[in-house]
Amino acid sequence: MMNAPKFWKWIPMLLVCCSVGLAYAKLPAPAPTDEQKAKAAEAKAKSADAAKKEGEQLGKAQDRVAERYKKEKGKAGAAPIKAAAPAAAPAAKKK
Repeated sequence: MMNAPKFWKWIPMLLVCCSVGLAYAKLPAPAPTDEQKAKAAEAKAKSADAAKKEGEQLGKAQDRVAERYKKEKGKAGAAPIKAAAPAAAPAAKKK
């Protein structure tokens, strides 16, 4: 085996590395512990609370914008745009 090319010496090592990598890839993720479940529930509650607060802030901001728009529109004296009259029904076909 002394006359074997050098790349043949690397083949067994590569096969071992690949098989170890495949073995680790197939292992399932460990089940979450009670502590991890509690942390996840706490994080979920915090994010729900933050989303609720953001929604309230958005609603308040929209109300302020709507009030400002109404005030500025009233100052300009612009008459509100009336909705267009509905189109007349098409005439019945004569036979």
